[in-house]
Amino acid sequence: MEKEPTLICIPDISGFTQFMSEVDFEMSSKIIPSLLNKIIYSNEIGFKISEIEGDAVLFYRTGDLPPFKTLIEQCKLFYTDFYNQMDVLIAENSHKLKSHIIPKILGLKIVLHFGVDIGKTQVGNNIKLIGEDIIIAHRLLKNSIESDEYLMISEGVLNQYKNHDLKKETFWTSLKSGHDNYEHIGQVNYSYFELNPLKE
Repeated sequence: MEKEPTLICIPDISGFTQFMSEVDFEMSSKIIPSLLNKIIYSNEIGFKISEIEGDAVLFYRTGDLPPFKTLIEQCKLFYTDFYNQMDVLIAENSHKLKSHIIPKILGLKIVLHFGVDIGKTQVGNNIKLIGEDIIIAHRLLKNSIESDEYLMISEGVLNQYKNHDLKKETFWTSLKSGHDNYEHIGQVNYSYFELNPLKE
């Protein structure tokens, strides 16, 4: 199994557990897959899919990295298309009990990470990614950021775009820095910004 430098992108639906417990199965079984499908079909920069989990999609891309501006625009598109689809779903389910809580509970956060030691292995008909950086990407979903809707860009990604001005691409929101410590991994640094302004 060969290791390759790999860009990881994980759009993750926040509020998933609460939503599944508060609405009936019929509604949740339609809404969550519809939102995940919208995320998948919003992919315009050649991400491949490794896994689709209950509330998240694990995208990856090897080879040349996309331009930094293109990468940020793709993440913004994931978010805006997610909310456009949510508006459609709210309208379609307006007659159902508790449909009004959909936008109050569900949101989207996105994690970007880059690793040089990521391998691919086939499990059944699926390609599974293996390596410490995959673990890091998943761990970054559990962080100390207080918001539920943000784009997190790990230091591993930023190191690949040292000549690009992150603030220039995020002029419409407030850019912040953070870090978290994880057992067996240590400190992981990142920058992040809230995606909420895109709804305005």
